[in-house]
Amino acid sequence: MASLSASAAYPRPRLSTFRQAMLSLYWFGNGVHWTIILITTLPAQAEMMGGDAVKGQTLGMVLAFGAFVSMVVAPIFGALSDRIITRWGRRRPWMALGTTMNVIGLFALAYIPKPNDLSVLPLYIFAFMWVEFWNNVATAPYSALIPDLVPPEQRGSASGWYGLMNILGTFVGALAPFFFTSGGVTNLTALYWFVAITLILTTIGTLLSAREPRITIHPPPFDVKHFVRHLFSPLGDHDFRWVFVTRFLMVMGTFTVQQFLQYYMGDVIKEFNFLNLFTASNAIEATSVFLVLFLVGALPSSITAGILSDRYGRKLMVYISSAFQAVVPIAFVLFVPQFALATMLGLIFGIGYGAYQSVDWAMASEVLPSQDDYAKDMGVWHIAMTLPQVVAVPIAGALLDTFNRLGAESNRVPENFGYTVIFALATLYFILGAVLVQRIRGVR
Repeated sequence: MASLSASAAYPRPRLSTFRQAMLSLYWFGNGVHWTIILITTLPAQAEMMGGDAVKGQTLGMVLAFGAFVSMVVAPIFGALSDRIITRWGRRRPWMALGTTMNVIGLFALAYIPKPNDLSVLPLYIFAFMWVEFWNNVATAPYSALIPDLVPPEQRGSASGWYGLMNILGTFVGALAPFFFTSGGVTNLTALYWFVAITLILTTIGTLLSAREPRITIHPPPFDVKHFVRHLFSPLGDHDFRWVFVTRFLMVMGTFTVQQFLQYYMGDVIKEFNFLNLFTASNAIEATSVFLVLFLVGALPSSITAGILSDRYGRKLMVYISSAFQAVVPIAFVLFVPQFALATMLGLIFGIGYGAYQSVDWAMASEVLPSQDDYAKDMGVWHIAMTLPQVVAVPIAGALLDTFNRLGAESNRVPENFGYTVIFALATLYFILGAVLVQRIRGVR
């Protein structure tokens, strides 16, 4: 019963702006972490190990295994943090342990890959699975801190801070390759060191500032059988299920675009001169330029949309943000590929992405079915972000390699037709994700 809930056993005082920012500081480090890995190092290392002909499938395989681990781990450790109370709190011990082990995996990713050598791929996949595992040991309990500590009337602004910190982390992750590139070659190992240091510092910042309340009414002990039986019970709730489905579709679209940007730059754009103002030295830097403009759009929209959604409703912000995101892959397909145009589309994509990320978190917080299982339920919701990596990236990677190969071998299919196919698919995901938001009843 809610009256006996550990989460309901203490008041949630209003948080200052500083405390809201520090509460989300960990998301900054996590944003740096995943931006550099998913957008820069992982695609580059997949191509380095597997070669150009199978780079999409190699990338899809690595991501699928890692994301599957994330999908399984998040609900488990979220549930453990709901039930296990220590002198340091319910969430913070998991964050400290997960981050420490995560950093060990980063160094493995840095030093395992070898050029044109798929024999090391299984070990590389294992290292990526390790990173996914321990990152989720930290993030699944951490994701419950907002509903744990933030009063309902501040969740829109707190969600905005979450979105802002995530976008700022993405911004720094996007800029990082410029500082680690020399002579047209990007130092991937140095990037992994940068990720490790940033993640450690931001985790420490949040651990020191997020004061967990003392729990006076203890929750029931962790029961494995009960956990397995009720793991996906949140999906039985109508509103939670539709928040899950819409997020799943939106993330499907995002990963279908973002994971192949580096390849798109190298295969289709090829020349990286931006309005005669500067020239990127390789596809990695070109992708970073796209991300920088992406974040110029996302930074203001992430905090603004969270606040506006408190006043005008979450759904309106989702419709607007989805339209901004859907137009970008359409433009990739319809217009002549030019570097300046491609990067300016990043601005539009960023406006939509930033707004959606902040509002989506607020929607999820409002439809959590149980006060006793915040972290476990948020872990189930987190699957809507990880499952698309298991599904969308392998599908898009296989389609990319297949249709690009057909384009190279046959006059009936245009060159680089694989990108047309996967970007059209991304547009469909975004449209469906927006349309289905109307099915959510308890969120205006």
